[in-house]
Amino acid sequence: MRRDNSTAVAALALGLIVMALVGQCYGQLNVGFYQGKCQDVDFDVEQFIRQRVESAYEQDSTLAAAMLRMLFHDCFVRGCDASILLNGNDTEKTAGPNRTVRGYELIEDIKKAVEEICPEVVSCADIIVIVTRVTVYLASGRTNWYDVETGRRDGVISRASEAKSNLPAPDVPVPKAVSMFNVIGLSVEDFVLLMGGHTVGISHCVNFQDRLYNFGGNPGASDPSIHPKFLPVLKSTCPKNGTGVNFTNLDQITPKSVDNGYYNSIRKRLGVLQIDQDIVFNPLTSSIVAHFAANKADFDLNFGVALNNLARVGCLSGTQGQIRTTCGSVRG
Repeated sequence: MRRDNSTAVAALALGLIVMALVGQCYGQLNVGFYQGKCQDVDFDVEQFIRQRVESAYEQDSTLAAAMLRMLFHDCFVRGCDASILLNGNDTEKTAGPNRTVRGYELIEDIKKAVEEICPEVVSCADIIVIVTRVTVYLASGRTNWYDVETGRRDGVISRASEAKSNLPAPDVPVPKAVSMFNVIGLSVEDFVLLMGGHTVGISHCVNFQDRLYNFGGNPGASDPSIHPKFLPVLKSTCPKNGTGVNFTNLDQITPKSVDNGYYNSIRKRLGVLQIDQDIVFNPLTSSIVAHFAANKADFDLNFGVALNNLARVGCLSGTQGQIRTTCGSVRG
């Protein structure tokens, strides 16, 4: 893979930050880690969390999008250690890319309920992973269930600067995005599958306004890869002099379902973010996009695999980190 110097430097910088974390949890997590770990040895942690999430999902079916985003934004910075949940003036939560992350209240409510029954055992990091799995299952029409590994511990460091520098931008070039994923141990296929999480996502106009009115830095120019019938739709949602707070679905075909509709949407040139559309045409990713667009069953099978691969990145286990009693603060 050829990369320009800026891409190589960016990948190296990210690598220096997270290289020691890659693969750290392989062999240290396992399915059913919490079985028999609570004072009441029959207490089923995962089933308890599932019931809580199902109840919350009945009130808010957008939780799948919220949790997929939270999981990604947590794991891509310091690994999957729940550092995104920590409160403070300069924590990850306060960084620009994370200001629209949501779902914190659900995680904290579940943590509080679990602590009452099984104190100081279940990590906030694992709760994020378990909750994400349940919301994906519900948003897929209760067809896409996958086992999750647990046994993570919670981190004690959270820095806004790391979130700003490590999270990929909406217009990141495909080769650079692939390099960023490779550095943390994720493959090109993992990257394309995790992009498939956009099937239930939305984006605010500020993230793609330049594609409509200033493409390539040329005033008045629009991205020619946008379908000509879709361009006026986007411009209507995001007027040139608008505030940028309006939003649209990233999947224009099945925006409420976790399925392969996203890939079919972007192959019809209905991609909203630059990166959404670019993975259709880039030779690194185009054949993978085409495959999952044509094979829903393969997407259903492999999406959970990619989420588990993501959830292994840089996690803490054994005696590392701690088990927080509340997810928003470190134990003293």
